[in-house]
Amino acid sequence: MKISTKGRYGLTIMIALGKQYGEGPIPLRKIAAEYDLSEAYLEQLVGPLRNSGLVKSVRGAYGGYMLTRHPKEISAGDVIRVLEGPIQPVEGIEDEAQPQRELWVRIRDAVKNVLDTTSIEDLTKTQDNDNENYMFYI
Repeated sequence: MKISTKGRYGLTIMIALGKQYGEGPIPLRKIAAEYDLSEAYLEQLVGPLRNSGLVKSVRGAYGGYMLTRHPKEISAGDVIRVLEGPIQPVEGIEDEAQPQRELWVRIRDAVKNVLDTTSIEDLTKTQDNDNENYMFYI
């Protein structure tokens, strides 16, 4: 299964909103600037997230978007399903021979488990500390 930019950027929106949860609405232009993404593309992605009830919009000068529930109550799987559709490693699992079908079902279930047990709150706490693991000599 390959997650497209829709799913990746959708998770980015949700993580940004999760980090600011309880602080009021966040404009998409702020998220776009912070993560160096296209604001127009984020606008396209936030529509399905709003229609599914994961985010709500606030209009006005201090408007923007905010999560409708606490970040710990929204899973990565919720976001991916809205933007990418059903989670499945291959099309037509039911048409496969038994050994392959069992493998695809196990892979699908493992991916679902990871996505469904990872909350937006979990993702907001993940730090990008890659550079701390390396020693640089000049």
